Amino acid sequence: MPSHSASALPRPEYPRPQFVRRDWLNLNGTWQFEPDRGDSGLERGLLGRELTGEILVPFCPESELSGIGDTDFFHAVWYRREVTLPREWAGRRVLLHFQAVDYDTTVWVNGTEVVRHRGGFTPFTADLHGVAGPGERAVITVRARDPKSGPQARGKQTMRYDNYACHYTRTTGIWQTVWLEPVPDIHLRRPRITPDLAGSAFHLELPLSGNRPGYRVRAVLTDGDGEVCRAEARADLDLAPRLHLPVPDGRRRPWSPEDPHLYGLRLELLDDTGEVADSAESYAGLRAVAIQGKAITLNGRVVFQRLVLDQGWYPDGLMTAPSDEALVKDIELSLAAGFNGARLHQKVFEERFLYHADRLGYLVWGEFGDWGCEVGGSSGDNQQPDASYAGQWLEALERDYSHPSIIGWCPLNETYQKLHDRLTQLDSVTRAMFLATKAMDTTRPVIDASGYSHRVAETDVYDSHHYEQDPEKFRALMAGLERGEPFTNAHESGAPYSLPYRGQPYFVSEFGGIWWDPQAADAAGTDRSTSWGYGDRPRDEEEFHARFAGLTGVLLDDPRMFGYCYTQLTDVFQEQNGIYRFDRTTKLDVERVRAAQLRPAAIERQAGA
Repeated sequence: MPSHSASALPRPEYPRPQFVRRDWLNLNGTWQFEPDRGDSGLERGLLGRELTGEILVPFCPESELSGIGDTDFFHAVWYRREVTLPREWAGRRVLLHFQAVDYDTTVWVNGTEVVRHRGGFTPFTADLHGVAGPGERAVITVRARDPKSGPQARGKQTMRYDNYACHYTRTTGIWQTVWLEPVPDIHLRRPRITPDLAGSAFHLELPLSGNRPGYRVRAVLTDGDGEVCRAEARADLDLAPRLHLPVPDGRRRPWSPEDPHLYGLRLELLDDTGEVADSAESYAGLRAVAIQGKAITLNGRVVFQRLVLDQGWYPDGLMTAPSDEALVKDIELSLAAGFNGARLHQKVFEERFLYHADRLGYLVWGEFGDWGCEVGGSSGDNQQPDASYAGQWLEALERDYSHPSIIGWCPLNETYQKLHDRLTQLDSVTRAMFLATKAMDTTRPVIDASGYSHRVAETDVYDSHHYEQDPEKFRALMAGLERGEPFTNAHESGAPYSLPYRGQPYFVSEFGGIWWDPQAADAAGTDRSTSWGYGDRPRDEEEFHARFAGLTGVLLDDPRMFGYCYTQLTDVFQEQNGIYRFDRTTKLDVERVRAAQLRPAAIERQAGA
């Protein structure tokens, strides 16, 4: 990764690890800041003046790490930062990148509006050409609107003042790295890297900002022994030239949890004289995901997915990890407990997490934070995601397409609406997001909506959520899969949410959630506002382990299940059902949790499936 001198900055690491340029400038650190609770700042002249306070970017104002820690509602917030663009970038245009800002953002530079963006989870960019160039002063002003109500993809952020149940402290404004990058007029854009294990090759699409006669693109694939292969193509015919990179048998090393091998990839744009006009470093994993009956295979082999629900929340940074090391630690904690992957739940995780999952061999399902569009209606018919979701989800797919650790997509979670004759907004958005995902990516399975309302008949995967705490009752609930009639979530009246099951791979993608925190139990008694989980709290840790082993055993022993997802990795505020505490310290005998999931009989059965 490239380095820079400002190592004392918060979150100093390169924010886009699968498309790395040598020159960049991290803008994290102290910015001017001012709340705008009435969203009247533009009328009051905040665009043209100094702001009254300070904040530490990239941490949101609700977080302790921001230096503010105000958890009341912010209908809008303003940021201001003055920077001189490096003179050594002369001859290039400067791009201003925001990795994530929540939720509705407008950016001005030197008083000129340069970009607008809606959506709190995905990156966006402003081209400063004609506004500010190398050696010039740039005054960056950001307004982020985050209204209290109305349809908005919030994920697990609470819509009340306080936290409750599985809803957590809000994030407003900038919450991921802000940075600058110089590029030539004609430059590379983020590649799409598609592994082809059967053909022992990688297929590359290299989008360009434009075309120029005589230009070419070149890609060089490397491993620990040096160059594996290279390919070139004309860059003056297509906006996204395609390259084929064959991997010889002797250098063929598939990516897997046991061997998460990553090839290096150097990308170059050559001008009409053969000189390098632009270049970037990337990496790729050679692997294949397929469906065989009710099994999902990795590289042609059944891998039982022992997933854990990961909310990606931190006590001091909220949705922002306090450090890059904290991202690594979460994966290591999960692996230590016997899980081999995660549902990245109700949040598009920062890309650095995926980079570490790639290199550590950690399987993940990418998900969108779709909660937050409950806009009225009768019980069981009140979740109506809005059409902007599809655009925001496509931005996430574009960012994350090339990460080998992602083995499936989940655009929606727990949408609930009884089946009836008329098509609804939920039906339309669910189908739009499913088809958008399939159009963007034909290489991974897609769940139309995790749990509850499966409303797309051709969904690749079918799942359910159930938090029954008695292992024998749980076994009875799940027994129907053997007959081709698996448990499906339904309305309390018994009315179905979903179209019929059609033999797809099936798993229980939320279960467990065992409420266990002995210290909180002693202090809180039965007050679930300060401590809660699913079901009755175990009497002691021994009962926790018996329940955990029993519930996971039901799914481990079912040859028709391709995996499961246990709720959850850590406690999050009042939701105290994690394997670890919110601060990531130990609260259970993790070796026993691991042993329950890695029972030899279950491993042998899965290996032979």
